[in-house]
Amino acid sequence: MTGPAHMLTGDRIYRIHWMPGTDTLRGICHCGAERVAEEPVEMWEWLLAHPYGHQPPEAVAPTPHAAPTRSAVPA
Repeated sequence: MTGPAHMLTGDRIYRIHWMPGTDTLRGICHCGAERVAEEPVEMWEWLLAHPYGHQPPEAVAPTPHAAPTRSAVPA
């Protein structure tokens, strides 16, 4: 009898896991990025489009607000 199978590793390994009881697939790219989808074609297109779509969205720096102005109060 052979020993337990080892998971493949490397820079071109893609994984798609079916989430039992659902129609949901979870894709894991070799870079560590993950995505959830219901369509297998959508999942494979995302995985094979590396590196596009794999980076987290860039944080938008908040724009500095002008100092609040005080309105004149009639005396």
